[in-house]
Amino acid sequence: MIGIIIVFVIIALILTGILVYPILIKRRRNRLKNRPFSQVCHTIIENNLPIYPYLSPDEQRRLQGHIQVFLAEKQFIGCRGLRVTEEMKLTLAANACLLLLNEQGKYFPRLRSILIYKGAYLVNETTLFGNYVVEERRVARLGESWTNDQVIVSWSQVKQDTNNWKDGHNVVLHEFAHQLDQENGRAEGVPVLQQTSDYTSWAKVMTQEYQQLCNDVLQDVKTVIDSYGATNPAEFFAVATETFFEKPQQMMSKHPALYEQLQHYYQLDPVQWA
Repeated sequence: MIGIIIVFVIIALILTGILVYPILIKRRRNRLKNRPFSQVCHTIIENNLPIYPYLSPDEQRRLQGHIQVFLAEKQFIGCRGLRVTEEMKLTLAANACLLLLNEQGKYFPRLRSILIYKGAYLVNETTLFGNYVVEERRVARLGESWTNDQVIVSWSQVKQDTNNWKDGHNVVLHEFAHQLDQENGRAEGVPVLQQTSDYTSWAKVMTQEYQQLCNDVLQDVKTVIDSYGATNPAEFFAVATETFFEKPQQMMSKHPALYEQLQHYYQLDPVQWA
């Protein structure tokens, strides 16, 4: 009898934790969002996020709140002796949190750490040819997103991207779009959507647009969306996200269905900022 009571107590404690923990997290995040945003932080973001002055006052306030939660919950690690500065943290957080303005309430839940290199970094890459030939080589990278808990970026590339906002290339937007895609554990170009009915239209539009990009790349046709998006559906979503935020007018003109799909997902209309 005592054993049964203990089991019920344990179950009750577990259920209580499941119900209470999300409430505590929400309260903590609300406190972080309501903290005063310093003038120093304002200045850094204005200097490193060109689109910031064009956001509405409400969007700026929401972005500031998300940045404070992001900074409190994520760890920043400098690699190969790089000293992480407040400018680095705020710049990365501001770019990443643009993707969170739709207020879905999640902060890249799988992500724990952002690793920052001064420039490009080398990794071992293994490629399988056929069934028997394996090639291993050292390749330079500027960023990557891991399914488990890390995003890696090159600070020099981050700075280059912020100084050239309208070129459609942004390593932070790209890698954090991968984080959204990987939220369910897989990178397939399909993030967690708001409603079940959204998946049908997402699959239709994204498949058509991805195939069009692949055909355009094969035929050497100039495209608004970077050709790297033709690598696979996961890269297409990440590259399309870069284009959506940095070249919204061109995307809306050339790819209206894709723009509408991303506008619905992100609950934003970057054309208004332009």
